[in-house]
Amino acid sequence: MPRQNDMEQKALQLIMNMGSTGVLQSELWRKMNASSREGSRISIKLENKGLIYRKNELSNGRWTYRLYSKRQPVHIDSIITSPCLTCPENMRCGAGAKASPNECDRLTQWILETVSKETESSGGN
Repeated sequence: MPRQNDMEQKALQLIMNMGSTGVLQSELWRKMNASSREGSRISIKLENKGLIYRKNELSNGRWTYRLYSKRQPVHIDSIITSPCLTCPENMRCGAGAKASPNECDRLTQWILETVSKETESSGGN
């Protein structure tokens, strides 16, 4: 029988893979070949650890939870346009060095533009 921590990791990975659509708790336990009791306990533990959140949802006439990950896997798309990747000072850049991310105008501008684009695409929320 798998250890509880292994089951939690498997559940978290499945939830993360579902992205912003989340997954119904009942669907998750079927995918994991777990009982609803085991599934409920695992989802509560993951929620208590701050890794997921649950929303009540009516599905096929029964109340259940839709589970969402609070973290999403990192994709290269999130940094592909970062000025650091092509900066000539990259090898000398660091805290306390002549070139520093704390004082970099190019990096600051890129961050502001990225945040602005994300705000526009989410409708300003």
